[in-house]
Amino acid sequence: MAWVNRVRRRVRLLALFSLALGIAAVAGAGLFVEREVTPGRDLSLDCLPFNPPRTVGGLNDLIAHYRSLPGFVGADVGADVQLQDGRRIWVFGDTLRQKDFRGQRFVRNSMLMFSPGCATVVMPRDHGAVVPDRPDGVGYWPMDVGAVQHTGFDLVGVSLQRVRTTGSGAFDFETLGPAIALFSVPVGGTPRLITVRDLGADDADPTKPTWGAAIETTAEAVYIYGTASPAQGVAFGRQLEVARAPITGVADPSTWRYWDGHLWQPDPGRAAVLIPAVGGVSQVLSVFRRGGTWYAVSKRDDLLGHDLVIWKAPAPTGPFVASTPLAEIPSDSADGLLRYMPLAHPDLLPGDGSVVVSYSRNVADLDRLWKSPRLYRPRFLRVPLP
Repeated sequence: MAWVNRVRRRVRLLALFSLALGIAAVAGAGLFVEREVTPGRDLSLDCLPFNPPRTVGGLNDLIAHYRSLPGFVGADVGADVQLQDGRRIWVFGDTLRQKDFRGQRFVRNSMLMFSPGCATVVMPRDHGAVVPDRPDGVGYWPMDVGAVQHTGFDLVGVSLQRVRTTGSGAFDFETLGPAIALFSVPVGGTPRLITVRDLGADDADPTKPTWGAAIETTAEAVYIYGTASPAQGVAFGRQLEVARAPITGVADPSTWRYWDGHLWQPDPGRAAVLIPAVGGVSQVLSVFRRGGTWYAVSKRDDLLGHDLVIWKAPAPTGPFVASTPLAEIPSDSADGLLRYMPLAHPDLLPGDGSVVVSYSRNVADLDRLWKSPRLYRPRFLRVPLP
């Protein structure tokens, strides 16, 4: 099962990158922007001794006690993919670095690489983010990562959210739309950033779906999930919608069809709500399948909720039925600890009838975070599949 899930992840990110190329050709300027990136942007690897854990408990012990890597103290998100040479890449969001680090102490994204016996931070020459900010200060948060094997190298795609800072507080930001970055990783070598592409014009409207919040692929089609706040009423979670495109035509947005509750049709405004926003999912989640069953993994009611839930469905369109809570991961107003954005890792320490899930941790008090940055590291758990 592990190799099957890896293939699916490779295909779905390749499809997303193909989509980016297709939007450029079909939609024209204004809907697609390619960043200017220095060809072969220099990145480096420095090895710190590392022994891969064999259990979820060992993984959490490692995260809690492992000394900081140069250029990495703590971060959130934590999406991963395995390369053909056996190394594993992880991408993270907002990342803290040491007080004496020579470079930016806070960056919007970072990349770690793990191999037997070695852990490294993938570091740009300017010591900034691995996917650099735009000239206007807009940065990029990772959502997912996947790899496509080629002879001698892997092509690694990272799906991203564009984010703009609006103030000095922990929650003073707005997201503006999706983007994608592409890296070339030689076997046994150092990643090279090839391109960064923004999809769509900047738009902070939370009622517009974040398409690509989760993506899953079958032999026949690509299923692209979007999350959005409701246009009316108040909800802490987000509603889930889905679009479908043929693998051979996913690069052409005119081939996209949106499930309206009865059939696939071309109007995104008629997309049905698969999971409602009240009691709904996080902005970014995981959707994957095993056999003929589909699973959506998220925290009910997002940051302000309590429960890690898996919604189960017989088809990509649902009906999605929520499990009983599989774990409690509440944010704690008393100690200021935030727990959010669980992500599934189907090919990490795989087990029959279960899946490994990580969730991000943070604190709202930025001064406290700088003093205790190890609070800002993910935690892992294994949960049963409903």
